[in-house]
Amino acid sequence: MSAVDRARDAIDRLVDASASERILISTAALVLSVLIGAVLVLVAGRMTTCTAGEAVYYFGTGFCYDPVVVFDRLFLGALGDPFSGNWSPNGQFAVTLRETTVLIFTGLSVALAFRAGIFNIGTQGQMVVGALATALGVLWASSLVSGALGTVVLIPFGLLVGGVFGGLYGAVPGLLKAYADANEVITTIMLNFIATGIALYLVSGVFKDPESAANQTVPLPEFAQFPALLFGARQDFSIVALGFGLLALAALYYVLEHTSFGYDVRTSGVQPEAAEYGGVDAKRTVIASLTLSGALGGIAGAMYVMMILGTFQTGIPSYGFDGITVSILAGNNPLGVGIAALLFGVLKSGTTVVQFATDVPPQLVGVLRGLIILFVAMPEFFRLAARRVPGAGSRPEAVATDGGSATDRGGETDE
Repeated sequence: MSAVDRARDAIDRLVDASASERILISTAALVLSVLIGAVLVLVAGRMTTCTAGEAVYYFGTGFCYDPVVVFDRLFLGALGDPFSGNWSPNGQFAVTLRETTVLIFTGLSVALAFRAGIFNIGTQGQMVVGALATALGVLWASSLVSGALGTVVLIPFGLLVGGVFGGLYGAVPGLLKAYADANEVITTIMLNFIATGIALYLVSGVFKDPESAANQTVPLPEFAQFPALLFGARQDFSIVALGFGLLALAALYYVLEHTSFGYDVRTSGVQPEAAEYGGVDAKRTVIASLTLSGALGGIAGAMYVMMILGTFQTGIPSYGFDGITVSILAGNNPLGVGIAALLFGVLKSGTTVVQFATDVPPQLVGVLRGLIILFVAMPEFFRLAARRVPGAGSRPEAVATDGGSATDRGGETDE
Protein backbone atom coordinates (compact mmCIF):
# COMPACT_ATOMS: atom_id res chain seq x y z
CA MET A 1 0.00 0.00 0.00
CA SER A 2 1.42 3.35 -1.03
CA ALA A 3 1.73 6.33 1.27
CA VAL A 4 -1.17 8.03 -0.52
CA ASP A 5 -3.39 4.97 0.01
CA ARG A 6 -2.47 4.82 3.68
CA ALA A 7 -3.26 8.51 4.09
CA ARG A 8 -6.59 8.03 2.31
CA ASP A 9 -7.40 5.05 4.55
CA ALA A 10 -6.54 7.08 7.67
CA ILE A 11 -8.81 9.92 6.51
CA ASP A 12 -11.67 7.49 5.84
CA ARG A 13 -11.30 5.91 9.28
CA LEU A 14 -11.24 9.34 10.92
CA VAL A 15 -14.34 10.54 9.08
CA ASP A 16 -16.24 7.30 9.75
CA ALA A 17 -15.35 7.13 13.46
CA SER A 18 -18.37 6.26 15.59
CA ALA A 19 -19.49 8.35 18.55
CA SER A 20 -17.92 5.91 21.03
CA GLU A 21 -14.64 5.92 19.10
CA ARG A 22 -14.58 9.72 19.06
CA ILE A 23 -15.23 9.85 22.81
CA LEU A 24 -12.40 7.35 23.37
CA ILE A 25 -10.05 9.41 21.18
CA SER A 26 -10.92 12.63 23.02
CA THR A 27 -10.45 10.94 26.41
CA ALA A 28 -7.06 9.58 25.36
CA ALA A 29 -6.10 13.04 24.11
CA LEU A 30 -7.12 14.56 27.45
CA VAL A 31 -5.02 12.03 29.39
CA LEU A 32 -2.04 12.58 27.08
CA SER A 33 -2.29 16.36 27.48
CA VAL A 34 -2.29 16.00 31.27
CA LEU A 35 0.79 13.76 31.14
CA ILE A 36 2.66 16.19 28.90
CA GLY A 37 1.50 19.07 31.08
CA ALA A 38 2.83 17.28 34.16
CA VAL A 39 6.23 16.99 32.50
CA LEU A 40 6.18 20.71 31.69
CA VAL A 41 5.31 21.52 35.32
CA LEU A 42 8.19 19.37 36.56
CA VAL A 43 10.64 20.93 34.11
CA ALA A 44 9.52 24.44 35.09
CA GLY A 45 9.74 23.46 38.75
CA ARG A 46 13.25 22.19 38.26
CA MET A 47 14.33 25.49 36.71
CA THR A 48 12.87 27.50 39.60
CA THR A 49 14.59 28.22 42.90
CA CYS A 50 12.90 27.22 46.17
CA THR A 51 13.85 25.96 49.62
CA ALA A 52 14.20 22.27 50.42
CA GLY A 53 11.07 22.42 52.56
CA GLU A 54 9.00 23.83 49.70
CA ALA A 55 10.20 21.29 47.13
CA VAL A 56 8.47 18.03 46.23
CA TYR A 57 10.47 14.97 45.31
CA TYR A 58 9.94 12.60 42.40
CA PHE A 59 12.49 9.97 41.37
CA GLY A 60 14.83 11.29 44.04
CA THR A 61 14.88 14.76 42.51
CA GLY A 62 13.44 17.94 44.00
CA PHE A 63 10.96 20.11 42.10
CA CYS A 64 9.46 23.45 43.10
CA TYR A 65 6.07 22.74 41.51
CA ASP A 66 3.95 19.66 42.14
CA PRO A 67 1.98 18.57 39.03
CA VAL A 68 -0.42 16.53 41.17
CA VAL A 69 -1.43 19.63 43.13
CA VAL A 70 -1.64 21.73 39.97
CA PHE A 71 -4.03 19.41 38.17
CA ASP A 72 -5.97 18.69 41.35
CA ARG A 73 -6.66 22.44 41.68
CA LEU A 74 -7.33 22.79 37.96
CA PHE A 75 -10.07 20.15 37.86
CA LEU A 76 -11.32 19.42 41.39
CA GLY A 77 -10.82 23.02 42.49
CA ALA A 78 -13.10 24.16 39.68
CA LEU A 79 -15.80 21.83 41.02
CA GLY A 80 -15.55 23.24 44.54
CA ASP A 81 -13.56 20.29 45.97
CA PRO A 82 -16.37 17.69 45.90
CA PHE A 83 -14.33 15.19 47.96
CA SER A 84 -13.29 17.59 50.72
CA GLY A 85 -16.25 16.82 52.98
CA ASN A 86 -17.52 20.40 53.18
CA TRP A 87 -18.57 20.90 49.58
CA SER A 88 -20.90 23.79 48.82
CA PRO A 89 -22.59 24.73 45.53
CA ASN A 90 -21.37 28.28 46.04
CA GLY A 91 -17.86 29.41 45.19
CA GLN A 92 -15.90 27.93 42.30
CA PHE A 93 -18.57 25.39 41.37
CA ALA A 94 -20.99 28.25 40.73
CA VAL A 95 -18.31 30.04 38.68
CA THR A 96 -17.81 26.91 36.58
CA LEU A 97 -21.54 26.57 35.89
CA ARG A 98 -21.78 30.29 35.15
CA GLU A 99 -19.09 30.03 32.48
CA THR A 100 -20.67 26.84 31.15
CA THR A 101 -24.08 28.49 30.76
CA VAL A 102 -22.84 31.34 28.57
CA LEU A 103 -20.54 29.04 26.57
CA ILE A 104 -23.47 26.74 25.77
CA PHE A 105 -25.14 29.53 23.80
CA THR A 106 -22.00 30.79 22.06
CA GLY A 107 -21.01 27.20 21.27
CA LEU A 108 -24.44 26.49 19.79
CA SER A 109 -24.23 29.70 17.78
CA VAL A 110 -20.98 28.65 16.13
CA ALA A 111 -21.98 24.99 15.79
CA LEU A 112 -25.18 25.80 13.89
CA ALA A 113 -23.33 27.93 11.35
CA PHE A 114 -20.55 25.36 10.99
CA ARG A 115 -23.10 22.61 10.34
CA ALA A 116 -24.38 24.71 7.44
CA GLY A 117 -20.85 25.06 6.09
CA ILE A 118 -20.66 28.70 7.18
CA PHE A 119 -17.83 30.08 9.29
CA ASN A 120 -19.49 32.50 11.69
CA ILE A 121 -16.63 34.27 13.46
CA GLY A 122 -19.03 37.04 14.50
CA THR A 123 -20.69 35.48 17.54
CA GLN A 124 -18.78 37.91 19.76
CA GLY A 125 -20.27 40.92 17.96
CA GLN A 126 -23.74 39.35 17.94
CA MET A 127 -23.39 38.78 21.68
CA VAL A 128 -22.45 42.44 22.22
CA VAL A 129 -25.47 43.62 20.22
CA GLY A 130 -27.80 41.23 22.05
CA ALA A 131 -26.41 42.26 25.44
CA LEU A 132 -26.83 45.99 24.80
CA ALA A 133 -30.32 45.55 23.36
CA THR A 134 -31.33 43.41 26.34
CA ALA A 135 -30.07 45.94 28.87
CA LEU A 136 -31.89 48.83 27.20
CA GLY A 137 -35.07 46.85 26.52
CA VAL A 138 -35.33 45.45 30.04
CA LEU A 139 -34.62 48.85 31.59
CA TRP A 140 -37.51 50.30 29.60
CA ALA A 141 -39.88 47.43 30.40
CA SER A 142 -38.96 47.39 34.10
CA SER A 143 -40.88 50.64 34.52
CA LEU A 144 -44.06 48.83 33.51
CA VAL A 145 -43.92 45.79 35.83
CA SER A 146 -42.25 44.92 39.12
CA GLY A 147 -41.92 42.25 41.78
CA ALA A 148 -42.33 38.54 41.09
CA LEU A 149 -44.51 39.29 38.06
CA GLY A 150 -41.71 41.46 36.73
CA THR A 151 -39.25 38.56 37.01
CA VAL A 152 -41.59 36.17 35.20
CA VAL A 153 -42.20 38.69 32.42
CA LEU A 154 -38.84 40.39 32.04
CA ILE A 155 -36.56 37.34 31.87
CA PRO A 156 -38.27 35.85 28.79
CA PHE A 157 -38.62 39.37 27.39
CA GLY A 158 -34.90 40.02 27.81
CA LEU A 159 -33.96 36.73 26.16
CA LEU A 160 -36.34 37.52 23.29
CA VAL A 161 -34.88 40.99 22.78
CA GLY A 162 -31.33 39.65 22.84
CA GLY A 163 -32.22 36.89 20.39
CA VAL A 164 -34.04 39.22 17.98
CA PHE A 165 -31.32 41.85 17.82
CA GLY A 166 -28.52 39.26 17.74
CA GLY A 167 -30.39 37.48 14.94
CA LEU A 168 -30.83 40.67 12.94
CA TYR A 169 -27.12 41.40 13.30
CA GLY A 170 -26.30 37.85 12.24
CA ALA A 171 -28.54 38.22 9.19
CA VAL A 172 -26.30 41.02 7.84
CA PRO A 173 -23.37 38.73 6.86
CA GLY A 174 -25.95 36.18 5.69
CA LEU A 175 -27.44 38.66 3.25
CA LEU A 176 -23.99 39.77 2.11
CA LYS A 177 -22.94 36.17 1.46
CA ALA A 178 -26.20 35.18 -0.24
CA TYR A 179 -26.57 38.17 -2.56
CA ALA A 180 -23.06 39.64 -2.86
CA ASP A 181 -20.99 36.47 -2.42
CA ALA A 182 -19.08 38.20 0.37
CA ASN A 183 -16.78 35.99 2.42
CA GLU A 184 -18.52 35.46 5.77
CA VAL A 185 -15.22 35.16 7.66
CA ILE A 186 -14.22 38.69 6.67
CA THR A 187 -17.66 40.24 7.13
CA THR A 188 -18.30 38.67 10.54
CA ILE A 189 -14.87 39.72 11.84
CA MET A 190 -15.44 43.29 10.66
CA LEU A 191 -18.91 43.30 12.20
CA ASN A 192 -17.34 42.35 15.54
CA PHE A 193 -15.37 45.60 15.49
CA ILE A 194 -18.41 47.59 14.38
CA ALA A 195 -20.57 46.19 17.19
CA THR A 196 -17.91 46.90 19.81
CA GLY A 197 -17.36 50.45 18.53
CA ILE A 198 -21.05 51.34 18.35
CA ALA A 199 -21.68 49.89 21.82
CA LEU A 200 -18.81 51.92 23.26
CA TYR A 201 -20.11 55.10 21.62
CA LEU A 202 -23.65 54.61 22.92
CA VAL A 203 -22.74 53.51 26.43
CA SER A 204 -20.17 56.26 26.90
CA GLY A 205 -22.70 58.84 25.74
CA VAL A 206 -26.46 58.85 25.62
CA PHE A 207 -27.02 55.59 27.55
CA LYS A 208 -24.25 56.02 30.13
CA ASP A 209 -25.06 55.61 33.81
CA PRO A 210 -24.48 59.11 35.23
CA GLU A 211 -23.61 57.66 38.64
CA SER A 212 -20.83 55.37 37.40
CA ALA A 213 -17.33 56.15 36.18
CA ALA A 214 -17.40 53.02 34.00
CA ASN A 215 -18.89 52.91 30.53
CA GLN A 216 -22.09 51.11 31.43
CA THR A 217 -25.85 51.46 31.39
CA VAL A 218 -27.99 52.02 34.44
CA PRO A 219 -28.08 48.76 36.47
CA LEU A 220 -31.12 46.53 36.05
CA PRO A 221 -33.47 46.27 39.03
CA GLU A 222 -33.01 43.06 40.98
CA PHE A 223 -36.38 41.66 39.91
CA ALA A 224 -35.28 41.97 36.26
CA GLN A 225 -32.36 39.58 36.77
CA PHE A 226 -32.19 35.80 36.94
CA PRO A 227 -33.10 34.56 40.45
CA ALA A 228 -30.28 32.91 42.43
CA LEU A 229 -32.11 29.67 43.23
CA LEU A 230 -30.06 27.10 45.22
CA PHE A 231 -27.00 29.36 44.94
CA GLY A 232 -25.91 32.45 46.83
CA ALA A 233 -27.07 35.81 45.54
CA ARG A 234 -23.46 36.93 45.02
CA GLN A 235 -22.44 34.00 42.80
CA ASP A 236 -23.64 35.61 39.54
CA PHE A 237 -25.19 32.29 38.53
CA SER A 238 -28.72 31.01 38.25
CA ILE A 239 -29.86 27.42 37.81
CA VAL A 240 -32.77 28.85 35.81
CA ALA A 241 -30.34 30.22 33.22
CA LEU A 242 -28.60 26.85 32.99
CA GLY A 243 -32.02 25.27 32.47
CA PHE A 244 -32.59 27.56 29.49
CA GLY A 245 -29.21 26.47 28.16
CA LEU A 246 -30.04 22.77 28.42
CA LEU A 247 -33.38 23.42 26.76
CA ALA A 248 -31.56 25.19 23.91
CA LEU A 249 -29.27 22.17 23.47
CA ALA A 250 -32.21 19.81 23.11
CA ALA A 251 -34.18 22.20 20.90
CA LEU A 252 -31.35 22.79 18.42
CA TYR A 253 -30.59 19.07 18.27
CA TYR A 254 -34.22 18.38 17.42
CA VAL A 255 -34.29 21.13 14.81
CA LEU A 256 -31.15 19.89 13.09
CA GLU A 257 -31.98 16.19 13.19
CA HIS A 258 -35.77 16.05 12.84
CA THR A 259 -36.95 18.98 10.75
CA SER A 260 -36.77 19.84 7.07
CA PHE A 261 -34.87 23.04 7.88
CA GLY A 262 -32.29 21.00 9.79
CA TYR A 263 -31.97 18.65 6.85
CA ASP A 264 -31.37 21.60 4.52
CA VAL A 265 -28.71 22.93 6.90
CA ARG A 266 -26.91 19.59 7.23
CA THR A 267 -26.91 18.73 3.55
CA SER A 268 -25.79 22.24 2.62
CA GLY A 269 -22.87 21.85 4.98
CA VAL A 270 -21.84 18.41 3.74
CA GLN A 271 -22.78 18.43 0.05
CA PRO A 272 -23.77 21.98 -1.00
CA GLU A 273 -23.88 21.26 -4.74
CA ALA A 274 -25.99 18.13 -4.32
CA ALA A 275 -28.26 19.90 -1.83
CA GLU A 276 -28.92 22.74 -4.25
CA TYR A 277 -29.53 20.28 -7.06
CA GLY A 278 -32.01 18.50 -4.81
CA GLY A 279 -34.10 21.64 -4.35
CA VAL A 280 -32.55 23.28 -1.29
CA ASP A 281 -32.71 27.07 -1.51
CA ALA A 282 -29.06 27.90 -0.84
CA LYS A 283 -29.59 31.62 -0.25
CA ARG A 284 -32.47 31.09 2.14
CA THR A 285 -30.49 28.47 4.06
CA VAL A 286 -27.47 30.75 4.41
CA ILE A 287 -29.54 33.69 5.65
CA ALA A 288 -31.67 31.57 7.99
CA SER A 289 -28.63 29.75 9.43
CA LEU A 290 -26.72 32.95 10.19
CA THR A 291 -29.85 34.60 11.58
CA LEU A 292 -30.50 31.75 13.99
CA SER A 293 -26.79 31.57 14.80
CA GLY A 294 -26.80 35.29 15.60
CA ALA A 295 -29.93 34.86 17.73
CA LEU A 296 -28.15 32.29 19.89
CA GLY A 297 -25.21 34.66 20.25
CA GLY A 298 -27.61 37.45 21.20
CA ILE A 299 -29.20 35.24 23.87
CA ALA A 300 -25.71 34.62 25.26
CA GLY A 301 -25.41 38.40 25.60
CA ALA A 302 -28.77 38.54 27.36
CA MET A 303 -27.56 35.86 29.79
CA TYR A 304 -24.42 37.85 30.47
CA VAL A 305 -26.43 40.98 31.28
CA MET A 306 -29.27 39.44 33.30
CA MET A 307 -27.26 36.76 35.12
CA ILE A 308 -23.69 37.99 35.57
CA LEU A 309 -23.36 41.79 35.42
CA GLY A 310 -26.86 43.12 35.96
CA THR A 311 -26.02 45.88 33.49
CA PHE A 312 -24.34 46.33 30.12
CA GLN A 313 -20.69 47.29 30.38
CA THR A 314 -18.11 47.62 27.63
CA GLY A 315 -15.34 45.05 27.52
CA ILE A 316 -17.41 41.86 27.39
CA PRO A 317 -15.11 38.82 27.73
CA SER A 318 -14.39 36.80 24.60
CA TYR A 319 -17.17 34.26 25.06
CA GLY A 320 -17.95 34.42 21.34
CA PHE A 321 -14.44 33.40 20.32
CA ASP A 322 -14.36 30.73 23.05
CA GLY A 323 -17.55 29.38 21.46
CA ILE A 324 -15.53 28.48 18.35
CA THR A 325 -13.35 26.19 20.46
CA VAL A 326 -16.39 24.75 22.23
CA SER A 327 -18.02 23.98 18.87
CA ILE A 328 -14.90 22.24 17.55
CA LEU A 329 -14.54 20.24 20.78
CA ALA A 330 -18.15 19.10 20.32
CA GLY A 331 -17.74 18.22 16.66
CA ASN A 332 -20.51 20.74 15.93
CA ASN A 333 -22.99 18.41 17.65
CA PRO A 334 -25.53 20.37 19.76
CA LEU A 335 -25.58 17.72 22.49
CA GLY A 336 -21.78 17.61 22.53
CA VAL A 337 -21.71 21.38 23.01
CA GLY A 338 -23.00 20.91 26.56
CA ILE A 339 -20.10 18.61 27.49
CA ALA A 340 -17.54 20.77 25.71
CA ALA A 341 -18.88 23.91 27.42
CA LEU A 342 -18.58 22.21 30.80
CA LEU A 343 -14.97 21.19 30.09
CA PHE A 344 -14.14 24.71 28.96
CA GLY A 345 -15.92 26.15 32.01
CA VAL A 346 -13.92 23.87 34.30
CA LEU A 347 -10.66 24.97 32.68
CA LYS A 348 -11.53 28.67 32.90
CA SER A 349 -12.63 28.40 36.53
CA GLY A 350 -9.82 26.05 37.52
CA THR A 351 -7.19 28.36 36.06
CA THR A 352 -8.13 30.96 38.66
CA VAL A 353 -7.94 28.39 41.46
CA VAL A 354 -4.45 27.25 40.42
CA GLN A 355 -3.19 30.83 40.35
CA PHE A 356 -4.41 31.48 43.91
CA ALA A 357 -3.61 28.08 45.44
CA THR A 358 -0.11 27.49 44.03
CA ASP A 359 3.04 29.42 43.16
CA VAL A 360 2.87 28.32 39.53
CA PRO A 361 3.24 31.35 37.22
CA PRO A 362 0.04 32.34 35.41
CA GLN A 363 1.85 32.01 32.08
CA LEU A 364 2.49 28.32 32.77
CA VAL A 365 -1.11 27.82 33.86
CA GLY A 366 -2.23 29.34 30.55
CA VAL A 367 0.05 26.94 28.69
CA LEU A 368 -1.46 23.96 30.51
CA ARG A 369 -4.99 25.11 29.73
CA GLY A 370 -4.14 25.71 26.08
CA LEU A 371 -2.40 22.34 25.86
CA ILE A 372 -5.50 20.50 27.08
CA ILE A 373 -7.79 22.38 24.69
CA LEU A 374 -5.40 21.80 21.78
CA PHE A 375 -5.08 18.06 22.34
CA VAL A 376 -8.81 17.50 22.89
CA ALA A 377 -9.89 19.70 19.98
CA MET A 378 -7.41 18.60 17.32
CA PRO A 379 -8.90 15.13 16.62
CA GLU A 380 -12.33 16.66 15.98
CA PHE A 381 -10.81 19.53 14.02
CA PHE A 382 -9.00 17.15 11.69
CA ARG A 383 -12.13 15.01 11.38
CA LEU A 384 -14.24 18.00 10.38
CA ALA A 385 -11.56 19.13 7.93
CA ALA A 386 -11.28 15.62 6.48
CA ARG A 387 -15.01 15.53 5.77
CA ARG A 388 -14.40 18.27 3.21
CA VAL A 389 -11.89 16.15 1.31
CA PRO A 390 -13.66 14.88 -1.85
CA GLY A 391 -14.61 11.22 -1.50
CA ALA A 392 -13.50 11.00 2.13
CA GLY A 393 -15.40 8.51 4.27
CA SER A 394 -17.49 5.53 3.28
CA ARG A 395 -20.78 6.86 4.68
CA PRO A 396 -21.53 10.24 3.12
CA GLU A 397 -24.89 11.75 3.95
CA ALA A 398 -27.52 10.86 1.39
CA VAL A 399 -29.23 13.71 -0.44
CA ALA A 400 -32.69 13.25 -1.89
CA THR A 401 -32.68 14.77 -5.36
CA ASP A 402 -36.34 15.77 -5.15
CA GLY A 403 -35.83 17.94 -2.09
CA GLY A 404 -37.22 15.34 0.33
CA SER A 405 -35.44 13.90 3.32
CA ALA A 406 -32.76 11.27 3.15
CA THR A 407 -34.65 9.04 5.53
CA ASP A 408 -37.54 8.94 3.09
CA ARG A 409 -35.27 7.06 0.70
CA GLY A 410 -33.49 4.92 3.20
CA GLY A 411 -30.48 7.21 3.37
CA GLU A 412 -28.51 8.05 6.48
CA THR A 413 -28.89 11.22 8.41
CA ASP A 414 -25.99 13.18 9.76
CA GLU A 415 -24.80 12.01 13.14
